[in-house]
Amino acid sequence: MKRFVVIGLGRFGKKLAIALAMSGADVIAIDRDRDIVEDIRDQVSHAVRLDSTDEEAMRSQGVDKVDVAIVGMGERGRAFESAILTVVNLKQMGVPQIYARAANLTAGQVFTAVGATDVIYPEIETAQRWAYRLIAPHIEEKIDFAPGYSLARVKAPTSFNGKTVKELQLRQKYKVNLVAIKRSEGNIKEGDEGVINVPMPDTIVYANDILMLAGSDVDLAGLPQE
Repeated sequence: MKRFVVIGLGRFGKKLAIALAMSGADVIAIDRDRDIVEDIRDQVSHAVRLDSTDEEAMRSQGVDKVDVAIVGMGERGRAFESAILTVVNLKQMGVPQIYARAANLTAGQVFTAVGATDVIYPEIETAQRWAYRLIAPHIEEKIDFAPGYSLARVKAPTSFNGKTVKELQLRQKYKVNLVAIKRSEGNIKEGDEGVINVPMPDTIVYANDILMLAGSDVDLAGLPQE
């Protein structure tokens, strides 16, 4: 089981620490505010109030033994300086994976320069997700597997109803690849399976089926919605 430490229990850090703990992970939660630490104590493996710029204090709580560290501290005033020093401490302690939360690309570059292995941009990523969701509401969920490319759950529009995979020509017309089909409840025929793992050219697609499609985000957004 991986061990995590989440440093800085603001809105982002607190929710992340609790989500990791609920998934069964061993989580150390750290903050300078006693009330915040007390509030989360029963929801994580270990919660402690300390100054994360103090390397010895961090070692005393076993932070040097964790697999992944997330620095979720704020970036206003001295908080940004503390976050930088915290990343430096984690690097010196040999923590293999260090994620730092940044509000903008400049802050992210600073964290990378001092030792963060990856940078989290919650505000930017949330804005991008919502922009895509507003532009392409027919895409219910997507998993990014490379910059600009995703595996997406798309509800088959009415214009696809009753057509075979061959007739739809998804690759030729829309530059996307069909990976699997999940029949909607109303489209499951007697004796049929609800999921078609390997759709064949003669497989029929019905409106409201869930299609698993792979392609570029631009091409996925361009799929018909009706």
